[in-house]
Amino acid sequence: MTKKPSKQTSAPTQHTEGSAGITRRSALKGAGAIAGGMALGFAAPAVHAQPKIVRFLNGEPSADSVRALRFAAAQYEKITGVQVRIDSVPGGAAFQKLQASIQAGQPYEIGTLSFVGDVLLLAGEKKILPLNDLIKKYDWGPRILFPMNGNNYWYPYDYNLCWINYRKDLYGKKGLKAPTNWADYLQNLTAVTGTGEGQLRHGVVHPLGSDDATNYTAFGYLWANDVRILDDKWNVVIDSPEMAPRVIEYLDFMADLVKLMPPSPRQASWANLVGDFQGDIASHTPGTGRLLDQMNLTMPAKAANVSSFLYPSKSGKKFAVNHGYDGWVVLDTPMAQEAIKFLTWFSDEHFINFLHSSPIHYQPTRLDIYKDPRWLAHPALETFSEIVAMQKQVLSDPNVVIRSIDTEGPEPDMRAGKLFRSFALPEMVQDRVFNGKSSAEALKTAAEKIRKVIA
Repeated sequence: MTKKPSKQTSAPTQHTEGSAGITRRSALKGAGAIAGGMALGFAAPAVHAQPKIVRFLNGEPSADSVRALRFAAAQYEKITGVQVRIDSVPGGAAFQKLQASIQAGQPYEIGTLSFVGDVLLLAGEKKILPLNDLIKKYDWGPRILFPMNGNNYWYPYDYNLCWINYRKDLYGKKGLKAPTNWADYLQNLTAVTGTGEGQLRHGVVHPLGSDDATNYTAFGYLWANDVRILDDKWNVVIDSPEMAPRVIEYLDFMADLVKLMPPSPRQASWANLVGDFQGDIASHTPGTGRLLDQMNLTMPAKAANVSSFLYPSKSGKKFAVNHGYDGWVVLDTPMAQEAIKFLTWFSDEHFINFLHSSPIHYQPTRLDIYKDPRWLAHPALETFSEIVAMQKQVLSDPNVVIRSIDTEGPEPDMRAGKLFRSFALPEMVQDRVFNGKSSAEALKTAAEKIRKVIA
C-alpha cells in the first residue's frame, strides 16, 4: 500500500552492488545476460522485425524505483527484442488509470495494484489472468497471495503493512514510552503537542476522507479492538451485540483523536502522511517504511530519530497493523503471455534490485528473499534493523492482528472489493466526527450500507 504520497524525492544513486544505477559491473552483467538469455531459449532480437511491446503501468513513482524498472526493461529488450514501456503514476492513482485503459479499449499488459480488493474486482470481471505457474516457483509468506477460486491473480512484491511512526527524540525529552493502549496514546500525543520548544503543533496526521488513504490508515485501531465486519458466512456482524460496543469505543476514540490532528483531516491524503511529519507539523503518522526510506535520503539525521509502534487497542491486550500489499497483475490482452515471460525473467534477474530502491518500504513477500545475501547487503536494513525486525515479527506473532477492509470475509471475493470501494467505514467515522451523529447512529448507517453493497 504507501498508501503513498504523490511526490517522491531521491538522492543521487550510489553506484554500489544492489543499486538501480548502471555501473561497469552491471553493464558486464547485462552483456552476460544477453548470452545467457539466448542459452535459456530467448530468441535474439530480429533487426527488422515488428517490435513487440508490453505496456507496464507502474504505481511506484520514486526516481530509484522507476530507474530500477527501466534498467530491467532495457536489458530485457536487448535479450529478447521485446520492448517493455514503463508508465508511472502515484500509487493512489494506479487503479483508476488501469480502469481507464480498460474502458478505452487499450489496457496495459501489466498493472500495479495496491489493494487486493481491486485485484478481486478485476479477477471477477475476468480482466486479469491467473499467474499460477509463476507463483508456484517461490515460497511465499502468510496472508499475501489471496487466491480466488483456486487461482492466484497477482504477484505481490511487498507487504506494505501500516503502523504508527513517531518522533522518538521528542519522546525522550518528555520521558515517554511507546503507548500500549488508547489512554496512554492520547496522553503522549497531548504531551508533544503545542508551540513550545521541543513540541510540535499537532499530535498525529490522519486522512479521514472517503478515499483509499483513510481505508488504509484509519482502521488499525478498530482491528486492534478485535472488530470484524463480516463473519465466515458473509453475514454483516459489525453491528452485532458482540461487535457494536467495540465499534462504538473506536468511534468515540476517533472523536478524541481528531482534536489532536492538523486542520482539515477530511482533505488530508497520502502526501500529508509524509509531508506533515517531515515538516514538523505532526509528531506521529501512520504509514510504512516509505517514510524512513525518503527521510534517509534527504534528512538522515532526522530519520535516525524515527521509531514505530503498532496500533494499540483500548485495553492494551492486542495490537494491529493494517494489512497492506502491492503487486502486479497481468491483464487479458494479446500480449499477455509476453508480459508473463517478462515478469518471470524479472523475478529472478532484477527483483532484488527493485526491492532495494525502497528497502524498508518494500518488505519482501517471498520468504527466500529474507535469506538472500544480496538483499541483506543493503545498508538501510542495518540502519533500521529495529523496524525490520518488527516487520518480520508481526507476520508470526499471535498477539498482532493483521486485517484490512478488503480482506474481510471467509475467503477472497469480489464482495470484499465492493466493501472497500464503498467507503462505508470512512463515512462512518465522518458521521461521528464531523456530521454530529452519535457513535451508535453512525454505526447503524454504515451497517445498512454494507449490507446493500455486498448483497
